[in-house]
Amino acid sequence: MSNGLNANMLDQLDIDPEETKEWLEALIAIQEQDGNERVQFIIGQLVEMARQSGAAIPFSANTAYINTIPVEQQPKYPGMTTIERKIRAYVRWNAMMMVLRANKKTNVGGHIASFASAATLYDVGHNHFWHAATEEKGADLVFVQGHSCPGDYARAYLLGRFSDEKMDQFRQEVGGNGLSSYPHPWLMPDFWQFPTVSMGLGPIMAIYQARFMRYMQSRGLAMTEGRKVWAFLGDGETDEPETLGAITMAGRENLDNLIFVVNCNLQRLDGPVRGNGKIIQELEGSFRGAGWNVIKVIWGRHWDALLAKDKEGLIMKRMMECVDGDYQTYKSKDGTYVREHFFNTPELKALVVEYTDRDIWGLNRGGHDPIKVFSAYQAASEHLGQPTVILAKTIKGYGMGDSGEAQNTSHQQKKMSLLSITNIRDRWQLPVTDKEIESLPYLKFAEDSEEYKYMIQRRTELGGLIPARRQKSDALEIPELSAFQAVLDGTKAGHGISTTMAFVRILNILVKDKKIGERIVPIVPDESRTFGMEGMFRQLGIWSQVGQLYTPQDAEQLMYYKEDKAGQVLQEGINEAGGLCDWIAAGTSYSTHNVPMIPFFIYYSMFGFQRVGDLIWAAADQRTRGFLLGGTAGRTTLNGEGLQHEDGHSHLMSATIPNCISYDPTFGYELAVIVQDGLRRMYAEQEDVFYYITVMNENYDQPPMPEGAAEDIIKGMHLFQTGITRKKAPKVNLLGSGTIFCEVVAAAKLLRDEWGVEADLWSCTSFTVLARDGVSCERWNRLHPTAKARVSHVEQCISKTDIPVIAATDYIRAFAEQIRPYVKAEYTVLGTDGFGRSDTREKLRSFFEVDRHHITIAALKSLVDKGEFEAAKVDEAIKKYNIDAEIIAPWLI
Repeated sequence: MSNGLNANMLDQLDIDPEETKEWLEALIAIQEQDGNERVQFIIGQLVEMARQSGAAIPFSANTAYINTIPVEQQPKYPGMTTIERKIRAYVRWNAMMMVLRANKKTNVGGHIASFASAATLYDVGHNHFWHAATEEKGADLVFVQGHSCPGDYARAYLLGRFSDEKMDQFRQEVGGNGLSSYPHPWLMPDFWQFPTVSMGLGPIMAIYQARFMRYMQSRGLAMTEGRKVWAFLGDGETDEPETLGAITMAGRENLDNLIFVVNCNLQRLDGPVRGNGKIIQELEGSFRGAGWNVIKVIWGRHWDALLAKDKEGLIMKRMMECVDGDYQTYKSKDGTYVREHFFNTPELKALVVEYTDRDIWGLNRGGHDPIKVFSAYQAASEHLGQPTVILAKTIKGYGMGDSGEAQNTSHQQKKMSLLSITNIRDRWQLPVTDKEIESLPYLKFAEDSEEYKYMIQRRTELGGLIPARRQKSDALEIPELSAFQAVLDGTKAGHGISTTMAFVRILNILVKDKKIGERIVPIVPDESRTFGMEGMFRQLGIWSQVGQLYTPQDAEQLMYYKEDKAGQVLQEGINEAGGLCDWIAAGTSYSTHNVPMIPFFIYYSMFGFQRVGDLIWAAADQRTRGFLLGGTAGRTTLNGEGLQHEDGHSHLMSATIPNCISYDPTFGYELAVIVQDGLRRMYAEQEDVFYYITVMNENYDQPPMPEGAAEDIIKGMHLFQTGITRKKAPKVNLLGSGTIFCEVVAAAKLLRDEWGVEADLWSCTSFTVLARDGVSCERWNRLHPTAKARVSHVEQCISKTDIPVIAATDYIRAFAEQIRPYVKAEYTVLGTDGFGRSDTREKLRSFFEVDRHHITIAALKSLVDKGEFEAAKVDEAIKKYNIDAEIIAPWLI
């Protein structure tokens, strides 16, 4: 129990049982006469008075270990239970056959036991609750527990959506006709909506999808009234911090359009979830404490008569005594064992004296009883003012018998003996002969059968087939590049700004655009003022369901903190994971709501791919469209914040995601070109990509865009400045990105003025885009040996092989090293490997050897290696720039 007292200890504390009985009888009388609300009021008053009098009454969010909904409050079941049971048996069988058949000829793996435990939970939803999208109403959003996806494939097969051949391609996708291992929208774009198997991510994404529905409704962009978000998760999954990390937000925001269904089969992947405790009681306390409506579905209807017969409450007491390790063991044994070990006193044995061992074994758990599950789903659907969690007790591997039912090994079960399969067939009374079993046959209903017609009827009444995903929505008319002319023209000399401020100017242009302005979703994790976005507080407002119930402290200021029901900005608090989930919800609204939204999520770049990279990977899988802005990027730009804030590697992380297009621009005009092109690709042409763009907080002059540079900016590098051609003057190519390109520009001046060396300056907006282009050209040439060879953009820009190339960035060397195969000249890379630290920008850049002086030295040394410069002069330059050549760089550890 939550207060640490077990049933025996409570008995010892009852010093006057007769008085206790009188109090309880009085409470029952109030309930019978005036109802539950009166009972709650009286108890609340008593507790409050006791606390005011100094009594230390501990908080308890737990109720008894029984079903929340009493038998007398259960609604009439609307379905045909006999037909549904048969359908459920066929679904179970086909899900199992798919995994067994795949592993008979391959080693691709798969899972049987998870869906076996949850089949009834999904069946009731498919038959009675989950609406598909229609012209009148959007769909409910269902987050399927990843390991249970064979059940959806099996149901789709029965509905004629998949062929035998398709089912046999489970986890065999290279040929293009496979079924993905788990829910993967990238691999099955017309079927799966949400990637969920990276445990913990489904629940937090579901919470923010539910809240984003409210955002869309408040702003009048989509009608989401009556739609629900259903998230299925395992009890073991709640150990992941993301699973429970945002439930307080859902309670605080009163998201009654959100329903969690926790499949409490009491097992993790390797054993019991809470072998020495009760996961259902633990989760009840967590969710109830977070403001959720909690519905427990623990016992099936075969317990109802027995519980009603037990007037002394002995069974309920015994249910509370047993821990989850006990319950798992009971279901791995038989009725005889349960009689002996659960009904372990003479009084308990007397209650089941008329029960056979078979009867005792048939005392079912609530999650396998469609009547109990339906009651919970209907109560959850009708509940107002709170999100609801349904804690459904099940058995892992239910129906698998000695091949995995309630066994620690059940999660890994993917092969079974013919005897086990035969026993399963007999248990579910399936029409498969002994001879047929060896071929592991699928089962299907004839189209004129009662069962097939029933399945079609149920889905027709609920709007259509699910899962189903919308791949395209309406294309948006995006602004021309000329709309950003104020940014393209740069700034006046001496009036420099950071690329972060350039971004804010671009964002302001977009939110005022008449075609797409209302579709812009600025998202910030409580850093608006850091990024200079506070001007949007009053202009756009921060979205809140209730508006602003207080007078803000800065109400007299022009840019006061403004919350609004129709606000456009989503500000998540100190919560990158929440902001990322907002971004996913907005970036997939073209699919979930048929309303394309354009999210811009700006955050410290160090706290993006490094902190919530798994969610970003899920976003990629989900085909999210939008912009991620890594603010204060680079290892030496955020100079005072030190090791854990300074990012020198996010671009390497972003490069690992195939549909992430990443850029590290130096100037505002580059940023404008990149954003406009991203809008074109994602919202006009509806490509399933997203953009990662780093922006900095360092002010410097912003030049105008060179004529004709836009196309090369998108390709990853463009010529910023050509070296003055002087006869016989040595020459180098200098490359850079982000703020370090300013050091590259300064180095070119030093080379020319102090050492007589000319340099062409190349602004590399994306080494990653350049590298991908190079790989693409290399592959094409390899597979087309007789065709004219393609030339990478790097090779087109740097065509001469006798001019050394030096690259410097604010990221680790591996970032610029990506293009080495396509640089045919001598190539030197400088970067910021190692840990960050605090100091001035100048000192940090000198320390990491990416400042103008080190770039100059690298250029001169490359010319020495070519025989075009004297080595002694390089020594002279090293001394001139006060570089300690003997120091061992501490970042080389």
